[in-house]
This record gives sequence, C-alpha cells and structure tokens, in this order.
Amino acid sequence: MKKLLKLMRNILLGILVIIVIALVIILGINAVVRLKTRKYIKTVEQASELTDVDYIMVLGASVRNGDTPSAMLADRLDRGLDVYNVQSSAKLLMSGDRTDRYYDEVRVMKQYALDRGVAEASVVEDPMGYSTYDSMYRAKNEYNAKKMIIVTQRYHLYRAVYIARQMGIDAYGVAAEDIRYHDQWKRDIREILAIDKDFFKLLLIP
Repeated sequence: MKKLLKLMRNILLGILVIIVIALVIILGINAVVRLKTRKYIKTVEQASELTDVDYIMVLGASVRNGDTPSAMLADRLDRGLDVYNVQSSAKLLMSGDRTDRYYDEVRVMKQYALDRGVAEASVVEDPMGYSTYDSMYRAKNEYNAKKMIIVTQRYHLYRAVYIARQMGIDAYGVAAEDIRYHDQWKRDIREILAIDKDFFKLLLIP
C-alpha cells in the first residue's frame, strides 16, 4: 500500500512538473513576443510620422446580419480611418473572411470606409484573410507590402506585428479603442495560445 501511495505521489508530482514547465514555456513565449514588438506599437500621432507606408491594414472581425460591423470591427475601422487620415499616401488594406455572398467581412469593411468619404481607389480588398497569419502572408506575397501599419485591438496587435515582422515586413501597429468586450477573457486566453501556435509555425515553416 505504501509503495502504491508513493507511486501515485510520484506520478502526480511528475504531472505537476510537466504542467509547470508547459506554463513557463507558454507564458515565456508570450512575454518574448510582447517585448519584441511593443516598441512598434504607436499612437495615431506617432503613426503620422512614419514615411513610405504602403498599407494601413485593418484586420477583419465578425459582421452582423450580413452588412453591419460588430462593435469590435467598427472600432478597428474607426481607428484605421484615423490613421488613414494622417497617412496621405497609404492605402487601406481590408483583410478578412469572405466565406460566401452571405458572409463577407471585407465587403462590409470597404463599404464602411466608402460611407465615410474614402475614395474607392484607396481601398484594397483581401478576401482570404482567414487568420492573422494568412493576412500577413498575403500582405507580403500577394500585395507586395514592404511597410505597413496594422490596426486591431491591443491584445491582438502584438501577434499581428510579430508575424508581419518575422515575414520581413516593416510593420507597426496602432491599437483600436481599449475596450473590454463581452467575453473578452476568452479572447485573451485564446490569444495566449495563438501566440504560441504562430511562434512555432514561423519557426517550422519557411
């Protein structure tokens, strides 16, 4: 009986050690990504001083009833327009999910900008931004982005800028309004795991 209890304690201790190591790795990678990218996170005023910017990329989020941006997406678009208004040469790159004609984030994002006075020629659509990684990959390889400003919520911005810079884009970020949306804690947890996923993806995939 004593041997069995000792064995169980050793197993539980081993499991605990594995959990601690995993947490250290997960949180350590997150800390590295945030430390490496935070100096590239700018205010709108600071973004106005950047030169030779190709695009202001606004990352997609959910739309409602097929034609209305969610609160999160509207905040991204509003901030993207703020940056656009101080970046006279850069185009808006709307990157999101165009699943079908009934769900089209990019169309809604573009229309939002057009309704606020942006010229149609100044809006570029990326309908295959299914993930943050895809958006950055396509910005570089499909739209030839060399320098761009990324707009999304701050919790998401570190990963977006990190991916873009690892892909060779001179990327900066401007955060949308700092709002705690409904179920934000779930997004925060997913983002921690997503940072680790993309960190290793960038290491393993040329």
